[in-house]
Amino acid sequence: MHQNIGRDRSLTIRMAFTFLMLFFVYLLFIGVLIALGVPFMFTLGFAIVMSIFQYYGSDKLVLLATKAKVVTADQEPALHEIVERLSALAEIPKPKKIAVMDSHVPNAFATGRNPKNSVVAVTKGLISKLNKKELEAVMAHELSHIKNRDVMVLTWSSVIVIMAGYLLQMMVFMSIFGGFGGHRRNNDSGQLGMIIMVAFAVTILVYFLSQILIMALSRYREFSADLGGASLTGEPLHLATALTKISSDMNRIPEKDMRQIEHASAFFIIPAIKSNTVAKLFSSHPKVEDRIKKLTDMQKNLDSRNFSNYEPPYKNFRQKK
Repeated sequence: MHQNIGRDRSLTIRMAFTFLMLFFVYLLFIGVLIALGVPFMFTLGFAIVMSIFQYYGSDKLVLLATKAKVVTADQEPALHEIVERLSALAEIPKPKKIAVMDSHVPNAFATGRNPKNSVVAVTKGLISKLNKKELEAVMAHELSHIKNRDVMVLTWSSVIVIMAGYLLQMMVFMSIFGGFGGHRRNNDSGQLGMIIMVAFAVTILVYFLSQILIMALSRYREFSADLGGASLTGEPLHLATALTKISSDMNRIPEKDMRQIEHASAFFIIPAIKSNTVAKLFSSHPKVEDRIKKLTDMQKNLDSRNFSNYEPPYKNFRQKK
């Protein structure tokens, strides 16, 4: 029997808590910058501009970073059919854009500020590696992210990190060519060096705290999307086998191909990280083994409730002509 894929309330609460904590980190960062002599209006204006740019341009930035190309229904009819069918079942609008990355790395991601302005993308490697059922399972996972609106969390949280880096560079530039307004602290080279060191330390601290908060939430959101996607198709094991195929391929992918997409790793269904790297310890995703276990347990639960003859609810779904 089809299980309704509603919003994950626990995930919503966790997202709200993460936003609150990130907001306090954000205020701390701005407060330190002002205390160091950066003009308040400059800091506030920069924050507003970056937030607006990130909110409205996030999907374009991710597509640009991954070199994903938007494809039409004529170019990729099978992919569009799968996404349209699953979107109807999930009771969300069909993503505004469907894109394909020219990469051998099998992966997929979803992004966008809300369900009406969402984007789903897959790599050519994913399409060639998975069978139809597994591809459907991956798409259901990505649509679950859109349903839960958790892709927005990664978008907004990255604003803080971007701001930290840009403001630090701007502050150093201002220190060299005119100081921070009327404070004139850069007249003393020793004091200037101390200011830059403190700002640099605060930037690292802000980045570290932000990453911890994002990592904890992101790992939970992946579990939630796994279970939501599996509920949508009614076939948890197909997602489990897809995750197994994708993760097993990661170590065989050349470093050059991995570097092309690793900067967008947090968005992918499986992070574009080699399993033997230190970065794996700080991954934004839970262990694949843990995800597969949860999906396997879900399948056992379905089987125990006599769902052995289960047929996906979309089997008889008819596309609108």
